[in-house]
Amino acid sequence: MDKFTTLTGVAAPLPIVNIDTDMIIPKQFLKTIERTGLARGLFFELRFEEDGSEKPGFVLNQPAWRKAQIIVAGDNFGCGSSREHAPWALLDYGIRCVISTSFADIFYNNCFKNGILPIRVSQEDLDKLMDDANRGSNATLTVDLAAQEVRGPDGGVVKFDIDPFRKHCLLEGLDDIGLTLQKADDISAFEAKTAAARPWA
Repeated sequence: MDKFTTLTGVAAPLPIVNIDTDMIIPKQFLKTIERTGLARGLFFELRFEEDGSEKPGFVLNQPAWRKAQIIVAGDNFGCGSSREHAPWALLDYGIRCVISTSFADIFYNNCFKNGILPIRVSQEDLDKLMDDANRGSNATLTVDLAAQEVRGPDGGVVKFDIDPFRKHCLLEGLDDIGLTLQKADDISAFEAKTAAARPWA
């Protein structure tokens, strides 16, 4: 998993409440267990017409936000079913951070396991960041995980809270497998000890 330290990028404003995981990645894209190739399905019904052409009004189809790495979203982002394809699709598109006032628990947890930083802020702070995001590529946000702050283009700073263990894992690029591999020597020693004590096993 890629480390998340500091991210400076364009933020896409998505002021929609209750964006569920089916909106993030519709069911027809869940046939794969690969984490790549899902960018095409991200916000599919919001991004594309039935004939496959882009909907020009959707934020990620507009030049100023086409390469956004951050999403500033409405309340309760990631609700609905627990599909892990949702953070996979965001990451495959290039989104590394989602900012909202609240997240569905399962989606929130899945983000950390896939290298995406979900940030909870107050409505007042979200309004400030949404205003920044609406300025497009002329105004980038900087997300500093170590300092736990989001810096706006005009020098404004929004502080955020995060669980220390999750912060450590993102800073070090550790998913569940990475955490396990940190204990590889202890696991090998235990296996050797067990094998010696129970040769029949």
